Amino acid sequence: MKFKGSDNYVATQDLMLAVNAAITLKRPLLVKGEPGTGKTMLAEEVAQALELPLLQWHIKSTTKAQQGLYEYDAVSRLRDSQLGDARVKDIHNYIVRGVLWQAFTADEPVALLIDEIDKADIEFPNDLLREIDRMEFYCYETHELIRAKHRPLVFITSNNEKELPDAFLRRCFFHYIKFPDADTMKSIVAVHFPTLKQDLLAAAMKTFYDVRNLPGLKKKPSTSELLDWLKLLVAEDIPIEALHSKDSKVAVPPLVGALLKNEQDVTLFEKLVFMQRNNR
Repeated sequence: MKFKGSDNYVATQDLMLAVNAAITLKRPLLVKGEPGTGKTMLAEEVAQALELPLLQWHIKSTTKAQQGLYEYDAVSRLRDSQLGDARVKDIHNYIVRGVLWQAFTADEPVALLIDEIDKADIEFPNDLLREIDRMEFYCYETHELIRAKHRPLVFITSNNEKELPDAFLRRCFFHYIKFPDADTMKSIVAVHFPTLKQDLLAAAMKTFYDVRNLPGLKKKPSTSELLDWLKLLVAEDIPIEALHSKDSKVAVPPLVGALLKNEQDVTLFEKLVFMQRNNR
């Protein structure tokens, strides 16, 4: 299996090399990067390009590693026993299989996405070390060893909110998705807006990077926010002139709420524009 990119996802050469290195080494691919740089979409596009079913496990702050393996529904079994249900005789009826169990027992190779692993408790990665390394785990309730029929292609994403344990990192192939440069960003935009006028794109790109490069922003606008903003500019038929300032100074762009997502950044941006106007 070799990933060579897809029509819907602009993958840089180093990103394709990282995906293929993880496939060759048979190790999970740990992908870090700013929110909005396409970490989750990468797993979806690789799975589609390689024609692999994709299982997704989206991690929350309350997620426990055991949920990825299985959960024993003892409450339902107790209720059924009180009602005289014959299902209580077979404990398998009360084992809820997690995504790892599903991936391990699939009849064909699958891709598995563990999304935003850094949202969970700090011990979460450690609790999955053995399972990810050996591709097996033991179900104590049914007294059976669940071993992977086919090693899944595992993608793990992180927004760098927490440091991951060294023992966990050792078991992964790591890649950091850098924020796209202007040329790569144009290729990304072309996938979503193939008929966008080049003069509008050039003006929008300049404004976007001007906003993004402002010092002190709490949250810099991401690729997904640029795409949302372009969609609004086209839908509202915003004239190109509205994106151009009369000089090289930064100007407040139309529909700025698509780019800046908190009041501190909007206030900072407005103050900067005000200061620049007073310094003319």
